Amino acid sequence: MVVSTGSAGAAGARIGVITFPGTLDDRDALRAIRLAGATPVPLWHADADLHDVDAVVIPGGFSYGDYLRAGAISRFAAAMTSVADAANGGLPVLGICNGFQILTEAHLLPGSMVKNDHLHFICREQTLVVENNTTAWTTAYDAGQRITVPLKNQDGQYVADERTLDELEAEGRVVFRYEGWNPNGSRRNIAGITNERGNVVGLMPHPEHAVEPGFGPDSAQGARSGTDGLGFFASVLSTLVAA
Repeated sequence: MVVSTGSAGAAGARIGVITFPGTLDDRDALRAIRLAGATPVPLWHADADLHDVDAVVIPGGFSYGDYLRAGAISRFAAAMTSVADAANGGLPVLGICNGFQILTEAHLLPGSMVKNDHLHFICREQTLVVENNTTAWTTAYDAGQRITVPLKNQDGQYVADERTLDELEAEGRVVFRYEGWNPNGSRRNIAGITNERGNVVGLMPHPEHAVEPGFGPDSAQGARSGTDGLGFFASVLSTLVAA
Protein backbone atom coordinates (compact mmCIF):
# COMPACT_ATOMS: atom_id res chain seq x y z
CA MET A 1 0.00 0.00 0.00
CA VAL A 2 1.26 3.45 -0.94
CA VAL A 3 -0.32 6.31 0.98
CA SER A 4 -0.43 9.66 -0.75
CA THR A 5 -0.66 12.64 1.59
CA GLY A 6 -0.76 16.39 1.47
CA SER A 7 -2.83 16.79 -1.71
CA ALA A 8 -4.32 20.19 -2.45
CA GLY A 9 -7.87 18.91 -1.92
CA ALA A 10 -7.00 17.32 1.40
CA ALA A 11 -5.07 20.31 2.70
CA GLY A 12 -8.26 22.21 3.54
CA ALA A 13 -9.80 19.33 5.49
CA ARG A 14 -10.29 19.97 9.20
CA ILE A 15 -10.37 16.93 11.47
CA GLY A 16 -11.27 17.36 15.11
CA VAL A 17 -9.93 15.36 18.05
CA ILE A 18 -11.93 15.38 21.28
CA THR A 19 -10.17 15.57 24.65
CA PHE A 20 -11.96 14.24 27.73
CA PRO A 21 -10.66 14.15 31.31
CA GLY A 22 -8.35 11.14 31.23
CA THR A 23 -7.73 11.12 27.47
CA LEU A 24 -4.15 10.00 26.69
CA ASP A 25 -3.78 9.82 22.93
CA ASP A 26 -5.27 13.08 21.69
CA ARG A 27 -1.90 14.62 20.81
CA ASP A 28 -0.89 11.48 18.92
CA ALA A 29 -4.12 11.64 16.91
CA LEU A 30 -3.60 15.34 16.16
CA ARG A 31 -0.09 14.59 14.93
CA ALA A 32 -1.32 11.72 12.73
CA ILE A 33 -3.84 14.04 11.12
CA ARG A 34 -1.13 16.63 10.47
CA LEU A 35 1.18 14.00 8.96
CA ALA A 36 -1.63 12.87 6.66
CA GLY A 37 -1.93 16.40 5.28
CA ALA A 38 -5.06 17.72 7.01
CA THR A 39 -5.59 20.42 9.62
CA PRO A 40 -5.95 19.00 13.16
CA VAL A 41 -8.50 20.78 15.35
CA PRO A 42 -8.48 20.20 19.13
CA LEU A 43 -12.01 19.84 20.54
CA TRP A 44 -13.01 19.98 24.22
CA HIS A 45 -15.52 17.53 25.65
CA ALA A 46 -17.62 20.23 27.33
CA ASP A 47 -17.94 22.34 24.16
CA ALA A 48 -20.91 21.46 21.95
CA ASP A 49 -19.43 23.45 19.05
CA LEU A 50 -17.49 21.16 16.70
CA HIS A 51 -15.96 24.22 15.02
CA ASP A 52 -16.90 23.26 11.46
CA VAL A 53 -14.71 20.16 11.32
CA ASP A 54 -15.08 17.73 8.42
CA ALA A 55 -14.46 14.60 10.52
CA VAL A 56 -13.92 13.67 14.16
CA VAL A 57 -11.54 11.31 15.96
CA ILE A 58 -12.41 10.15 19.47
CA PRO A 59 -9.00 9.07 20.81
CA GLY A 60 -7.84 6.52 23.34
CA GLY A 61 -7.24 6.83 27.06
CA PHE A 62 -9.25 6.33 30.21
CA SER A 63 -11.93 9.02 30.07
CA TYR A 64 -13.20 9.81 33.57
CA GLY A 65 -10.92 7.02 34.79
CA ASP A 66 -13.28 4.42 33.25
CA TYR A 67 -15.58 5.12 36.20
CA LEU A 68 -18.82 3.06 36.05
CA ARG A 69 -17.80 1.58 32.65
CA ALA A 70 -15.29 2.63 30.02
CA GLY A 71 -16.92 5.44 28.06
CA ALA A 72 -20.12 5.43 30.10
CA ILE A 73 -19.78 9.02 31.35
CA SER A 74 -18.17 10.48 28.24
CA ARG A 75 -21.18 9.62 26.10
CA PHE A 76 -23.10 12.38 27.91
CA ALA A 77 -20.53 15.10 27.08
CA ALA A 78 -21.76 18.12 25.14
CA ALA A 79 -19.33 17.36 22.34
CA MET A 80 -20.70 13.82 22.00
CA THR A 81 -24.25 15.08 21.62
CA SER A 82 -23.05 17.13 18.67
CA VAL A 83 -20.99 14.23 17.31
CA ALA A 84 -23.98 11.89 17.45
CA ASP A 85 -26.15 14.35 15.53
CA ALA A 86 -23.42 14.98 12.97
CA ALA A 87 -22.61 11.28 12.57
CA ASN A 88 -26.25 10.51 11.87
CA GLY A 89 -25.97 13.12 9.12
CA GLY A 90 -22.91 11.46 7.59
CA LEU A 91 -19.94 13.03 9.38
CA PRO A 92 -16.97 10.61 9.40
CA VAL A 93 -16.17 9.57 12.99
CA LEU A 94 -13.34 7.31 14.15
CA GLY A 95 -13.28 5.91 17.68
CA ILE A 96 -9.96 4.43 18.81
CA CYS A 97 -9.81 2.22 21.92
CA ASN A 98 -11.58 4.34 24.55
CA GLY A 99 -13.16 6.13 21.59
CA PHE A 100 -14.60 2.81 20.43
CA GLN A 101 -15.95 2.24 23.92
CA ILE A 102 -17.56 5.69 23.87
CA LEU A 103 -19.16 5.01 20.46
CA THR A 104 -20.80 1.84 21.76
CA GLU A 105 -22.00 3.62 24.90
CA ALA A 106 -23.45 6.38 22.71
CA HIS A 107 -25.20 3.73 20.57
CA LEU A 108 -23.48 4.93 17.43
CA LEU A 109 -22.10 1.39 17.14
CA PRO A 110 -23.71 -1.83 18.43
CA GLY A 111 -22.37 -4.11 21.12
CA SER A 112 -20.24 -3.31 24.12
CA MET A 113 -16.69 -3.50 25.48
CA VAL A 114 -15.89 -5.45 28.66
CA LYS A 115 -12.76 -6.55 30.53
CA ASN A 116 -10.21 -8.59 28.61
CA ASP A 117 -10.91 -12.27 29.12
CA HIS A 118 -7.56 -12.69 30.90
CA LEU A 119 -8.36 -9.68 33.15
CA HIS A 120 -5.01 -7.99 32.50
CA PHE A 121 -3.94 -4.83 30.71
CA ILE A 122 -2.21 -5.75 27.46
CA CYS A 123 0.21 -3.79 25.27
CA ARG A 124 1.62 -5.31 22.08
CA GLU A 125 2.02 -4.93 18.34
CA GLN A 126 -1.07 -6.45 16.79
CA THR A 127 -1.71 -7.76 13.29
CA LEU A 128 -5.17 -7.03 11.88
CA VAL A 129 -6.96 -8.28 8.78
CA VAL A 130 -8.82 -5.59 6.84
CA GLU A 131 -12.27 -7.08 6.28
CA ASN A 132 -14.01 -3.98 4.91
CA ASN A 133 -12.10 -1.41 2.86
CA THR A 134 -15.15 0.61 1.80
CA THR A 135 -15.69 2.68 4.96
CA ALA A 136 -14.75 6.35 5.22
CA TRP A 137 -11.65 5.34 7.17
CA THR A 138 -10.37 2.26 5.26
CA THR A 139 -10.35 2.99 1.51
CA ALA A 140 -6.54 3.24 1.44
CA TYR A 141 -6.30 -0.48 2.26
CA ASP A 142 -6.95 -3.61 0.24
CA ALA A 143 -9.58 -6.08 1.35
CA GLY A 144 -7.80 -8.91 3.13
CA GLN A 145 -4.68 -6.82 3.74
CA ARG A 146 -2.71 -7.48 6.92
CA ILE A 147 -1.64 -4.40 8.86
CA THR A 148 0.25 -4.05 12.14
CA VAL A 149 -0.56 -1.38 14.71
CA PRO A 150 -0.06 -1.13 18.48
CA LEU A 151 -2.76 -2.39 20.84
CA LYS A 152 -3.08 -1.37 24.50
CA ASN A 153 -6.22 -1.94 26.53
CA GLN A 154 -7.81 -3.36 29.61
CA ASP A 155 -11.47 -3.30 28.54
CA GLY A 156 -10.96 -4.48 24.99
CA GLN A 157 -13.23 -7.51 24.72
CA TYR A 158 -15.95 -6.80 22.15
CA VAL A 159 -19.23 -8.51 22.97
CA ALA A 160 -22.69 -8.58 21.41
CA ASP A 161 -25.58 -11.01 21.22
CA GLU A 162 -25.53 -13.61 18.46
CA ARG A 163 -28.19 -11.83 16.41
CA THR A 164 -26.15 -8.62 16.37
CA LEU A 165 -22.98 -10.52 15.49
CA ASP A 166 -24.77 -12.30 12.65
CA GLU A 167 -26.07 -8.97 11.34
CA LEU A 168 -22.60 -7.42 11.43
CA GLU A 169 -21.22 -10.39 9.50
CA ALA A 170 -24.04 -10.48 6.94
CA GLU A 171 -23.88 -6.73 6.29
CA GLY A 172 -20.08 -6.63 5.97
CA ARG A 173 -19.78 -4.36 8.98
CA VAL A 174 -16.87 -6.16 10.61
CA VAL A 175 -14.01 -3.89 9.53
CA PHE A 176 -11.03 -5.56 11.26
CA ARG A 177 -10.29 -8.92 12.84
CA TYR A 178 -7.40 -9.98 15.02
CA GLU A 179 -4.88 -12.14 13.18
CA GLY A 180 -2.83 -14.87 14.83
CA TRP A 181 -4.08 -14.36 18.37
CA ASN A 182 -7.18 -12.84 19.88
CA PRO A 183 -5.65 -10.61 22.59
CA ASN A 184 -8.78 -9.89 24.60
CA GLY A 185 -11.39 -12.57 23.86
CA SER A 186 -13.49 -10.44 21.50
CA ARG A 187 -16.36 -12.32 19.89
CA ARG A 188 -15.47 -13.74 16.47
CA ASN A 189 -12.02 -12.10 16.66
CA ILE A 190 -13.60 -8.71 15.98
CA ALA A 191 -11.18 -5.80 16.35
CA GLY A 192 -13.31 -3.09 14.71
CA ILE A 193 -16.77 -2.47 13.25
CA THR A 194 -18.70 0.17 11.34
CA ASN A 195 -22.24 1.50 11.24
CA GLU A 196 -24.57 0.77 8.33
CA ARG A 197 -23.58 3.93 6.47
CA GLY A 198 -19.84 3.29 6.80
CA ASN A 199 -18.98 6.73 8.15
CA VAL A 200 -18.56 5.67 11.80
CA VAL A 201 -15.77 3.20 12.61
CA GLY A 202 -14.54 1.97 15.97
CA LEU A 203 -11.55 -0.25 16.72
CA MET A 204 -9.48 -1.17 19.76
CA PRO A 205 -5.91 -1.03 18.33
CA HIS A 206 -4.19 2.34 17.83
CA PRO A 207 -3.46 3.38 14.23
CA GLU A 208 -2.28 6.81 15.40
CA HIS A 209 0.78 5.11 16.91
CA ALA A 210 1.85 3.70 13.53
CA VAL A 211 2.13 6.73 11.28
CA GLU A 212 5.78 7.81 11.36
CA PRO A 213 8.99 5.88 10.60
CA GLY A 214 11.10 5.45 13.71
CA PHE A 215 8.15 5.46 16.06
CA GLY A 216 5.86 2.67 14.84
CA PRO A 217 5.84 -1.11 15.07
CA ASP A 218 8.57 -3.24 13.55
CA SER A 219 8.07 -4.00 9.86
CA ALA A 220 9.82 -5.63 6.91
CA GLN A 221 11.61 -2.32 6.39
CA GLY A 222 13.23 -2.47 9.82
CA ALA A 223 12.74 -1.84 13.52
CA ARG A 224 10.12 0.78 14.45
CA SER A 225 9.49 1.53 10.76
CA GLY A 226 5.82 0.51 10.48
CA THR A 227 3.38 3.15 9.23
CA ASP A 228 0.31 1.02 8.54
CA GLY A 229 -1.90 3.30 10.63
CA LEU A 230 -1.47 6.26 8.31
CA GLY A 231 -3.97 4.71 5.91
CA PHE A 232 -6.86 5.54 8.27
CA PHE A 233 -6.19 9.24 7.98
CA ALA A 234 -5.37 9.13 4.26
CA SER A 235 -8.64 7.25 3.72
CA VAL A 236 -10.82 9.88 5.35
CA LEU A 237 -9.09 12.64 3.39
CA SER A 238 -9.90 10.78 0.16
CA THR A 239 -13.47 10.36 1.36
CA LEU A 240 -13.79 14.07 2.07
CA VAL A 241 -12.26 15.08 -1.26
CA ALA A 242 -14.63 12.76 -3.11
CA ALA A 243 -17.71 14.01 -1.25
